[in-house]
Amino acid sequence: MVQLVGSLRKELADSLSTCKVLVVGAGGIGCELLKNLVLTGFKNIEVIDLDTIDVSNLNRQFLFQKKHVGKSKAQVAKESALQFCPTANITAYHDSIMNPDYNVEFFRKFVLVMNALDNRAARNHVNRMCLAADIPLIESGTAGYLGQVTVIKKGMTECYECQPKPTQKTFPGCTIRNTPSEPIHCIVWAKYLFNQLFGEEDADQEVSPDTCGVTWRKPEETAARATASEKDGDIKRVSTKDWARSTGYDPVKLFNKLFKDDIMYLLTMDKLWKKRKAPTPLDWHQLENSACPQEDSPVSGLKDQQVLGVWGHCQLFQQSVETLSSQLQEKGEGAELVWDKDDPPAMDFVTAASNLRMHIFSMNMKSRFDVKSMAGNIIPAIATTNAVIAGLIVLEGLKILSGELESCRTIFLNKCPNLRKKLLVPCILDPPSANCYVCTSKPEVTVKLNVHKTMVLSLQDRILKERFGMVAPDVQIEDGKGTILISSEEGETEANNSKFLSDFGIRNGSRLQVDDFLQDYTLLVNVLHTEELERDVEFEVVGEAPDKAPPPQTNQEEVNSITNGNKDSAQPSTSSKAPAEDDDIMIVDSDEEEGASSSSATAATSGTKRKHSDAETGEASTKRPRTDQLSAAAAPTDDDDDDIIALD
Repeated sequence: MVQLVGSLRKELADSLSTCKVLVVGAGGIGCELLKNLVLTGFKNIEVIDLDTIDVSNLNRQFLFQKKHVGKSKAQVAKESALQFCPTANITAYHDSIMNPDYNVEFFRKFVLVMNALDNRAARNHVNRMCLAADIPLIESGTAGYLGQVTVIKKGMTECYECQPKPTQKTFPGCTIRNTPSEPIHCIVWAKYLFNQLFGEEDADQEVSPDTCGVTWRKPEETAARATASEKDGDIKRVSTKDWARSTGYDPVKLFNKLFKDDIMYLLTMDKLWKKRKAPTPLDWHQLENSACPQEDSPVSGLKDQQVLGVWGHCQLFQQSVETLSSQLQEKGEGAELVWDKDDPPAMDFVTAASNLRMHIFSMNMKSRFDVKSMAGNIIPAIATTNAVIAGLIVLEGLKILSGELESCRTIFLNKCPNLRKKLLVPCILDPPSANCYVCTSKPEVTVKLNVHKTMVLSLQDRILKERFGMVAPDVQIEDGKGTILISSEEGETEANNSKFLSDFGIRNGSRLQVDDFLQDYTLLVNVLHTEELERDVEFEVVGEAPDKAPPPQTNQEEVNSITNGNKDSAQPSTSSKAPAEDDDIMIVDSDEEEGASSSSATAATSGTKRKHSDAETGEASTKRPRTDQLSAAAAPTDDDDDDIIALD
């Protein structure tokens, strides 16, 4: 007879009380997960999160209370979870999982790692660390009503990076400055404007319609811009912030500069408006004189979901500029403000400025709620979704600890029931991709770039760190001499940063061996020189894996050779990522759902995949759902909690 401890077999219950597990992230999913783990019987838990508690977290991250705002998420989550099970041994780290202290040896301490993250960079890193340490990883994510849980095991399943990921959407600078055609263009422009006026100025975030850099003039010279004089080059240029200071941050002068003079200057660029509707300048005094009293009257409904009129946004612009300039002045000379979606004056400024620009370019204006969602890349978080996904993580973890890895599944939580009236759809885990540049035996990629224009620093930061997710890359040129191009040791190769790749003899066909010793990861980069890249494109990844990918392994000895990591630890992982398509979700009928009725059983065994049309485009995906697809708008790199969780 099977002996039970609670609802678990005694052997499994004993395993839970002795095994050590790592939880990465203590936000929306992490809070639910930590509670589930201690109540299930896990006794040795380590949790890590770099974030602190914000007021906006309190509606769903129930381990936190108002008195905890500003404190470490990991530490408070530990203290709250211990109230459920005081005998648990929980260690909390208020730190980034990408800190070099958390190396492969650190990961090898654990029987299981569970991700509750909200950004792709950290997910990529944990994926590689678990591959190197040969530790099972349970990946998860939520986006509104949608969710996914999947298991990653080296050599048995896809790793997190086996499938292409949608890149964060970016917009050409000239579109932002000159020819916005979507509300998001105006919102990005308004965020740039905030930084130019109150924050850290960045030449790449210039808001002026000029194409030749910073173009803010002194107030008395602004009218001259409307004539697009040939003497433009003689006009004295000053920084945006200096110009604003010279006006005393006068909201009316700022308004007329941004929404009248700059727009009139744009109108002089005749070619821009041959096939586009021309913008309409706004004048503060004209709007003030013609303002309708009814525009300020109360409107029913939630305040944040109301769409103000033009004059209402003018007043909001004035109020936010006055508040922000006062905050800047209080901080003292040389101070800067940081834009935060949860800071009311900053959000008011972006809402007002973006809506005024939308009106100028004949777009429908948006509510503050809509602007905040787009400006913060927010997919509204739902506590129930987090709870369901956290429960599924524990169930998959119990399978792993029972030695039943083959029964683990990728499980999708859909918004609406599928044809069999099921919200949860399990799918068999996919095997490792032969085209993965992370978990194949010899990862290799081809990068197309201009060796005469690409600097070493750009190779390091934009290509190796940003594109290929490395933390501390070392680069050696395969030139027969073993030339070290980039060293992760501080001070060794900084002198190379400002030099071009061609200065080191790198040309078409050159090969670079890149090692990240923290991740125990090696990548071979083939350089393909070209001078025909599109404008504003620094590089292109031509192949994400070697053409000569290793054939499928047929025995365990061969499987154990699949490694970016130690030879005795082999196997890739899973966390389904999908191509950058707009249609993110579809309902899958898997053979895991064998049948209540003969008709559904037939459909299940055929493995049919029914497309779920995209809410906005009406199109449907032909791919299996991947959690990362759900985050095309989320930035990886924004470290907000699960407000912007990339459903990867």
